[in-house]
Amino acid sequence: MVRLLRNLIKTFVAYAFLAGSISLLAGGGVVNPYWVQILELACIVAISAQGLNIIYGHTGLFSLGHAAFYGIGAYTAAYLMKMYGGQSQAAFLAALLAGGGAAAAVACLIGLPTLRLTSDYLGIATLGFGIIMKVVFDSADRFLPELGGARGMTGIAKMTTVPWVVFFLLASLLVVRNMIHSSYGRAILSIREDEIAAETMGIDTFQYKMVGFVTGCTFAGVAGGLYAHLYAFLHPSNFDFFKSIDILVIVVLGGLGNMSGTLVASFGWIFLLEGLRVVLPPGYVELRWVLIPVLLIVTMLLRPQGIFGTREFPFLRGKVYR
Repeated sequence: MVRLLRNLIKTFVAYAFLAGSISLLAGGGVVNPYWVQILELACIVAISAQGLNIIYGHTGLFSLGHAAFYGIGAYTAAYLMKMYGGQSQAAFLAALLAGGGAAAAVACLIGLPTLRLTSDYLGIATLGFGIIMKVVFDSADRFLPELGGARGMTGIAKMTTVPWVVFFLLASLLVVRNMIHSSYGRAILSIREDEIAAETMGIDTFQYKMVGFVTGCTFAGVAGGLYAHLYAFLHPSNFDFFKSIDILVIVVLGGLGNMSGTLVASFGWIFLLEGLRVVLPPGYVELRWVLIPVLLIVTMLLRPQGIFGTREFPFLRGKVYR
């Protein structure tokens, strides 16, 4: 209990320092508002990537439909705020949690039949689910006109700010850290390494896989809600197959199962994309989609274990407790 309280205090201090510093710099005009928004986007992507890191990096479940849960959270939170929330911060928090809950509920329904599949077959199943959800988002206006369908959803309040994204990023890191450095974490790691051996040792592999899958998808749902209220516009193309690949690349680039690597790779990925947009001359902006894959190939050749490998930042390390 004392250890938990100490960790919560440290997290609160880190939150107050980060959110306060960035807000002061942005409010004082020291940091361009454009780059503050990019920082907020990087935090959102990091939250979603930590979710996929639980699913794929720690549990070993190859998922290609992460963007679908990202979209479910985004549309759920945006719809609730548009219809009932107004500009209330309390309502915004409730909408974000509802977005995460909706993603978790759908993950349960999808996980019941698919988590019994293995490796590539699970990847194909989640890919199919992602494609289905893209079609659902495209035609959503047929049953809920407010969602906009293929035209996109407008009229969303801009509620996402630095304190919100920093809070949920730190919360996601705290949850993942405590999960992994526990008996539960050892169980899912054993499933990732050898599922048959884990079953032989008496581990209920399906139950542990379900918990990991649902938790990771919940992160994606909350991140989606933050994303919806960052740009105040949603379009089905924001949640297609390529968005799932983006998150997967971040997790692999940072190092499978590595919280620090995923965090750094998320920020590096977003700032590199936007940095090249600024640096490259007009007419050559799309060249970044050539330069970045080349950089990824070189990185994987030199560091196949990811940027961080097995190393973690000191504040993300921990002992195993029961």
